[in-house]
Amino acid sequence: MSVDPVRQRLLEQVDTVVVKVGTNVLTDDRGTLDRERIQALADQLQRIRASGRKVVLVSSGAIGAGVGRLRLTKRPSELPQLQACAAVGQTALMQLYQECLAPHGCTVAQILLTASDFDSRPRYLNVRNTIRTLFEYDCLPIINENDTVSVAEIRFGDNDHLAAMVTNLLQAPLLIILTSVDGLYDADPRLHPNAKLVHTVEQIDRSVTDMAGISKSTLGTGGMRSKLRAARLATAAGEAVLMANGATPGILDAIFAAQLVGTLFLPHGGNVPARKRWFGFTARPRGSLKVDAGARRALVEKGKSLLPIGVVAVEGEFRKGDVVSILDSEGVEFARGLSNYSSADAVRLSGRKGEQLPYEEIIHRDNLVILE
Repeated sequence: MSVDPVRQRLLEQVDTVVVKVGTNVLTDDRGTLDRERIQALADQLQRIRASGRKVVLVSSGAIGAGVGRLRLTKRPSELPQLQACAAVGQTALMQLYQECLAPHGCTVAQILLTASDFDSRPRYLNVRNTIRTLFEYDCLPIINENDTVSVAEIRFGDNDHLAAMVTNLLQAPLLIILTSVDGLYDADPRLHPNAKLVHTVEQIDRSVTDMAGISKSTLGTGGMRSKLRAARLATAAGEAVLMANGATPGILDAIFAAQLVGTLFLPHGGNVPARKRWFGFTARPRGSLKVDAGARRALVEKGKSLLPIGVVAVEGEFRKGDVVSILDSEGVEFARGLSNYSSADAVRLSGRKGEQLPYEEIIHRDNLVILE
């Protein structure tokens, strides 16, 4: 397969890569871990490390592995059973990774995270420092959601989003999402046999999201829409994302040979500072501020701060310094920032002008990130 010059130039700049692998890539048709495939993945990860690059693996598969080890006929639907499967499966998953990487002299390190670890700025920074220290020790960090204690993540979350947050956390130039499909198609290939694989996406807009079907894997939690949301999160902060079929033999080798495999989502955001990455793309908003058209133009086109006069509605309960979403008149989020006021004070001040206030701005432009 020929070399793609765009990918070749991109890979020349990649010193850190986050690889996310889905449950269906790691397990067989019965839901048990596929040792041969995991060994092949481990060998390729080691070759990336041997090139001098830092690698983080975000691995699904704990619940699927637990389903197999407990000899269940299908994935449970109740929370206690899901958490039990995760507890059993996580140990099996990590044991197998260590066994597959041990011949390379590579030590793996397990990191289990919840969304609250990213909401807290000190914990967020501690995660980053821990990963950087593991790099110094020449370890391979393997990250997963802590499904045994994280209720919301099992019901609604997925590791695609977690991988994008880790990518932003580390300011890694490339996120690779290995899934059970070849990439993004211009139509659902199961319904349209002539659907074509989209090799490069410059920006994830409505036309791109419309290509995503509503498919959902048997053992996993995410579908194509989930992966596009994760890709948008990473590319908006200045990282590239490549989605490819993890079951294809030698897929990581092909990616790092700059071959035209999978779908490459090009970065379209600027190089966002680390602090703004946290509140703009990682921490969950505690509430929202709906603004009028004039305020939206001032924020997006002129780089201004958000003043009380531009706020038309306040939703949720939040404190001073919390992360809040900024919505347009139609309720679409287009920015995030750190509020100078609590929700109660924001309600009292919204729409007002020219008063003597502790802070002139609801959100200062230094504490604001435009998401578009």
